[in-house]
Amino acid sequence: MSQITDERVRWTTSDVDLLPDNGNRYEIIDGELFVTRAPHWKHQKATNRIANALDTWSLSTGLGETVPAPGIIFSDADNVIPDVVWVSRDRLDILLDEAGYLTGAPELVVEVLSPGVQNERRDREAKLKLYASRGVQEYWILNWQLQQVEVYRRQQAILKLVVTLLATDNLSSPLLPDFVYPVARLFI
Repeated sequence: MSQITDERVRWTTSDVDLLPDNGNRYEIIDGELFVTRAPHWKHQKATNRIANALDTWSLSTGLGETVPAPGIIFSDADNVIPDVVWVSRDRLDILLDEAGYLTGAPELVVEVLSPGVQNERRDREAKLKLYASRGVQEYWILNWQLQQVEVYRRQQAILKLVVTLLATDNLSSPLLPDFVYPVARLFI
């Protein structure tokens, strides 16, 4: 009688700590290692624009904080670095550990797509599933190549695509009262 075993290598946070600091971004989702290089210039511009817009709104309302590229350590097998997060003031102290890392779901996560099948699979499938299972309320995927934003909202314990916004639309959210930002400005 033969046994079938799962031969897949399962990466952990400790494993990532041993990898070289060579400019690559290392993320683990369900024990699978994802390695990405420094993003495209337009990816970084879109990241910067949405982070600045959310930060300006946060500073004016005092309702939360925006941080680009924070580490989120959900577990030893789920350790990611989203492009931007927004966390309410009410939850921030609960989510930060003593080392200053998020250990739980921020209300809003933003990822800017990088070209390539593996990058899109990571953001549209693996991260979507992870963020849904961990309790993220909204997930925005910015696509600088198509100049659009996909908005996913938590419905019945999963993140569902509720709208795809084009350059002529405005981005807003029930999480962020009175936040309105023209999609076109994300990509100029």
